[in-house]
Amino acid sequence: MAPTSKNGKVCYIEMPTTDVARSADFYAKVFGWDIRRRGDGATAFDDTTGQVSGAWRLGRPASDQPGLLIYIMVDSVTAACDAVVANGGQIVQPLGGDPGELTARFRDPGGNVLGLYQEPSP
Repeated sequence: MAPTSKNGKVCYIEMPTTDVARSADFYAKVFGWDIRRRGDGATAFDDTTGQVSGAWRLGRPASDQPGLLIYIMVDSVTAACDAVVANGGQIVQPLGGDPGELTARFRDPGGNVLGLYQEPSP
């Protein structure tokens, strides 16, 4: 399925890292992202929906403090936190840090802080 093209859609993310292979392995194992080699040789990813893609970039500082904060939707924040830690990441805000929401925040192997979000049960 080709990504949806629509004005205003978030479509591409460049993620700082110090080790592209390690970051690619982390996101593939923790979130099931598809890792691929672009035509220019860069390692890129597609999320599980195929709607958001991106690549890792060397030589940029990590986004290690929440400013612009990207959240990744997961089936279970608890299970995702376990997978983050098991694959070399670190939990920096555990589940429950945002009252009324099922969220947590983690630091990936490249030093970036991102969020986890679980849709509440109806």
